[in-house]
Amino acid sequence: MAVTQDNVIPLHDRIVVRADEEEKVSQGGILIAPVAKEKSVLGTVLAIGTGKHMDNGQFREIKVAVGDRVLFGKHAGEPIKLHDDQVIIMREDEVLAILRD
Repeated sequence: MAVTQDNVIPLHDRIVVRADEEEKVSQGGILIAPVAKEKSVLGTVLAIGTGKHMDNGQFREIKVAVGDRVLFGKHAGEPIKLHDDQVIIMREDEVLAILRD
C-alpha cells in the first residue's frame, strides 16, 4: 500500500514528504558510492496536518498543499518507513521553499 493523504494523516503542523530519488550516476557517467551521495533536499508533499495553534491563541493553516514540490534542509524531519514507502515527516517550518513549474 502506498502512502497517500487518505491513509496517513500527520498531526498539527507536520507534513509527509517523499524525497526524490538520489542520483546513482553523475552527469559525467561516474557511479557514485553510497557514502559519497548527499541526502536529497527535494520532494513531493504526500499529506498535510491541520495547522498550528500559535502561542497568542491564533490558528495558522498550513501553506503547502498535497502535491507541492518542496525544498527542505538536509537534516529536516524524521525518515520513516510506512507501507513499504520511505518518507520524511517534518514540520512545515522546515520547508525552505515551494517549487513552482
